[in-house]
Amino acid sequence: MAPQILNRSIYRKFLGSTLAALLVGWGAIPAWGADPFRVNQPHDIGPASEAVFKALFYEGDYSAARQLARTAIAQEPQEPINYAITAALSYLNNDLDGLLQQARLTQQTADALKGKDPLRGHLYKAVGIFLEGAHVLQTQGITRGTPTALRMLQQVFSELGAAEKINPTDPELSLLKGFMDLLIAVNLPFANPDQAIARLQNGYPTYLSHRGIAIGLRDLQRYDEALVEVNKALKAAPTNPDLIYLKAQILFLKRDMQASLPLYAQALAYADQLPGATVRQMRFEECLAEGVEGPICAERSGINQG
Repeated sequence: MAPQILNRSIYRKFLGSTLAALLVGWGAIPAWGADPFRVNQPHDIGPASEAVFKALFYEGDYSAARQLARTAIAQEPQEPINYAITAALSYLNNDLDGLLQQARLTQQTADALKGKDPLRGHLYKAVGIFLEGAHVLQTQGITRGTPTALRMLQQVFSELGAAEKINPTDPELSLLKGFMDLLIAVNLPFANPDQAIARLQNGYPTYLSHRGIAIGLRDLQRYDEALVEVNKALKAAPTNPDLIYLKAQILFLKRDMQASLPLYAQALAYADQLPGATVRQMRFEECLAEGVEGPICAERSGINQG
């Protein structure tokens, strides 16, 4: 039985995997400091944002993070990452109005941040534009929205370039740009994925970089290498359901169905804290791993294969 994973557009892959840099488990670190990206020369992010990070990034609890994000925005309105996270959660919940509103707030706060912290200002300006581009494609469709989205993607890379001029080895920049570079390498011919992997290896926390590399290697069908990377990430966050699911999926794609099944079950034990679309996809893949035909699995899981 050939593995069956739902196809997505390249831009949708860009969005999902770029947001993964924001929406995946946070690496285990000795203490929750003001800046989880940088051990040396930390930037001011704020304790309310930390609470969102811990719930969402380390525990993989999207429901708790959604509530905590509201508190973080109220207490630290100058921090663009909170608006970016809220936009991402809106996207996952198919709240397109919320996506657009929070994407624009991400850009506004990023512009304001440029005077105080230009690197992060440029970085989150890029994220905000990217999120708004996702809204364009979702509301206008691929055919009509692609020209606008591509122009916005040029702006994204312009802002990332400005951040890179300030500090090309910054860990936060390395994570976000590494995700984008790797997905370009995955989806476009003649690109070099190893360069993107090298950039992700400069990211911190290492848990995030290992997960990002695992996602890219999965998409390159380098499953053995992807498995090594996801195992490294799981050492830092062993109960993160996103990571458990990623390992299950890599084993599924390796066609090691028996090994994948306990991991799907383990990840699905956290279903009440995960996005509904993620849960449906996991159930779909678990059903396939059990040897059931695709149309039956789609019906059982409530997933749309169209």
